[in-house]
Amino acid sequence: MRPLPYLKYDPQDTSPQYLEDLTCAYWFSEVLFSAVEWDLFTLLEPEGKSLEEIAQVLKVSSPALKRFLEALCTLGLVSRYRDLFCNTAMAQKYLVKGKESYLGDSILWRRFLASHWGDLKACLKAGGRVSFPPAEEDPRCLSSRIHKFLRAMDNVAKIKVQELLPMVEEIPLKGELLDVGAGSGAMAAGFLRRFPSLTATLLDLPHVLEHTKEFMRGRNLEDRVKYLPANVLEAWPLKEHKFNVIILSNLIHTYGEEEVSHILAQAAFALQDDGLLIIHDFFLEHYPEKAVLFDLNMLINTYNGKVYSSEWVRQKLLSLGLSSTETIPLGTDTAVIFAAPQEDTLMNLALDLKARLLAKIKKLGFREARFIPVEAVKVSEWVAWRCRFGCDHYGSPHCPPYSPSPKETREILKDYTQALLLEGEPPTRDFQLKVLEAEGEAMRAGFYKAFAFWAGPCSLCQPCPVDKEGNIRYNAVGRTRICPNAQKARPSMEGAGIDVFETVRRAGLSLKTLSEENRFIKHFGLILLK
Repeated sequence: MRPLPYLKYDPQDTSPQYLEDLTCAYWFSEVLFSAVEWDLFTLLEPEGKSLEEIAQVLKVSSPALKRFLEALCTLGLVSRYRDLFCNTAMAQKYLVKGKESYLGDSILWRRFLASHWGDLKACLKAGGRVSFPPAEEDPRCLSSRIHKFLRAMDNVAKIKVQELLPMVEEIPLKGELLDVGAGSGAMAAGFLRRFPSLTATLLDLPHVLEHTKEFMRGRNLEDRVKYLPANVLEAWPLKEHKFNVIILSNLIHTYGEEEVSHILAQAAFALQDDGLLIIHDFFLEHYPEKAVLFDLNMLINTYNGKVYSSEWVRQKLLSLGLSSTETIPLGTDTAVIFAAPQEDTLMNLALDLKARLLAKIKKLGFREARFIPVEAVKVSEWVAWRCRFGCDHYGSPHCPPYSPSPKETREILKDYTQALLLEGEPPTRDFQLKVLEAEGEAMRAGFYKAFAFWAGPCSLCQPCPVDKEGNIRYNAVGRTRICPNAQKARPSMEGAGIDVFETVRRAGLSLKTLSEENRFIKHFGLILLK
């Protein structure tokens, strides 16, 4: 199945199709919402159903249902074998009620929130939320709404915690864990199952904890769990009790800056000297397309919630005397920051070196950063000819013939297995400086063989101080003897014989030739890593 077309904007694509896809984006979710509401995917288990069988159970028109099922097939959620419609692997795992990874409650909660998005313009005018629950909501309605919300969050948290646990598995966690804003308790439950020496205290509002207890009873962990009724926006009633692990999962986006500052301060105060603070949430730097829309969702559906930049959170942690990691992206749409009073605690985390590097490099401002195998780097002889016959910078310092030849580049690539492809935009000098910063980050991360190729002729010095009369000699690798930036100079990808278009295509990105003036220009750089 192709990625949903509205998820990735290509500034080089000037056709209106992106706008059309964006306009119709709700079609995709409405199909999914309806199927989950009907519990269609549970109905199809275990071996599929015919059109007539499905229509009879759902009490709908067979011809109309056939069109609906064809849409689900196109979306990759249903497959057809002869006369039977069956779940795909994804639907079978996440959309069948009763399965451990069931996400149906979360999906239907999103449908509930979707009805509020019609308030967006009014929210923008008002500067915040305009639709509120009844001032004196019927207790039964409130309890039902809370339970639906917790079921939705439980669906998600059970999956997220499985992504988090491998990062801490090298630390023999023991002692006491505090789950702040615990909700269903799924996050704490995941840690308790993985670390038998942990016990947990679940902190949340009293009327929420009544539901939390119900969730936890089904997990057979009650002998290792305590419940602490409290409002996270007030002083936490801990009586100076300290915890070995504190979790703030999908909590801070619910509140404003002053409130989050209070929550972080309370967490820092409650943490043991050798303890670990885990902040899991949406962050603006990770999956920005989703993060900024989730931020609007907070504007519409909360009193003053927002999505924070990881840098803002890390600065707050630093002011509280805590060291922290950079944002560690999960494989999904959220990320995690680990913090601790002792930096050595963070060194024991089992963090993916590449994920940490990627997080740092994305913060430099690249549009895209993607790991690729070195085999994806295409080197061609024709590229050098294009430089020689078609570029007025030919013969400039660090350009052909004073840059690596295609043959030399092929030989160098044999020493590497992996590279990082970077996408940016002009000004060229700014892009080149960012590529150098990225190379430096790779070196500091432990990739001692890191070497960068940037885009375009060297633009570090404006104008280039090299004598244009041609009476300056060059050394073996093309650096001028008077180049004031020899330490920073790097060859361009194209100058070293790399077919940028083909390499970008192999990486799953897009690059087009410019057919008109003033079209959007993309720059690509490459860092050989290891």
